[in-house]
Amino acid sequence: MSTRLSAGPMETFHRSTSRWGQATLLAGLVISLSGPLYLMFGLGYWPGAETVSRTWLAIAAVFGVLWIAEPITYYPMLGSAATYQAFMIGNVSNKLLPSALSAQNAVGAKQGTAKAEITTVTAIVGAVSVHLVSLLVFVGVLGTWIMSVIPEAVRDVFGYVVPAIFGPMLIQAVMSAGQRRTIPIALCCGAVGVFVLVPLVPSTSVYAMAVCTLAAVVLSVLLRDRAGSRNNTEETEGKA
Repeated sequence: MSTRLSAGPMETFHRSTSRWGQATLLAGLVISLSGPLYLMFGLGYWPGAETVSRTWLAIAAVFGVLWIAEPITYYPMLGSAATYQAFMIGNVSNKLLPSALSAQNAVGAKQGTAKAEITTVTAIVGAVSVHLVSLLVFVGVLGTWIMSVIPEAVRDVFGYVVPAIFGPMLIQAVMSAGQRRTIPIALCCGAVGVFVLVPLVPSTSVYAMAVCTLAAVVLSVLLRDRAGSRNNTEETEGKA
């Protein structure tokens, strides 16, 4: 059976996920803002336009770069439908992205294909379901008891959880890359940002991630192996 979906079903899938994705994100935005708006205007805790503007600018200076860098970084790996899911759910880099890459690798789905996109959507649903059940049982019901019986030596290991997650995720991203030359390009851009750009111009530390990401994308497109891309596409289509 062919694993490649026809254009018709995928176009319908993209239209549906785009419509519902935008609607759910807007609904989430309204719900998340309703509490602060009620406190400020319903209960009279409005601190003043100057305080709100100054606070917003302070937050934007630290996290504003992620508003641009994260969608650009995650979209090629997640696809459009899963991107809506990911930004609605949160914990993209440390939960959803590793789950998506693991699922793609398990079924042999090449990023950018219909198979990879469907696999990613399914993987995120599974990851969220496991997360919610685990939170309910091991945190909501048994959390206090579990922490009381865990030895101190085991608690010290918790500090290595994040590197343990990102290490395999990096390897999976490298193995699933269709263009091998993008790997050294991305590594070089990251190294230049960390060891050259930020030390020479410390004020760019907030925007270094966005600059490095955009530079890696541009260089990868300009320096890509066009012949290799055509061969990989033809091989994939032949297998399908």
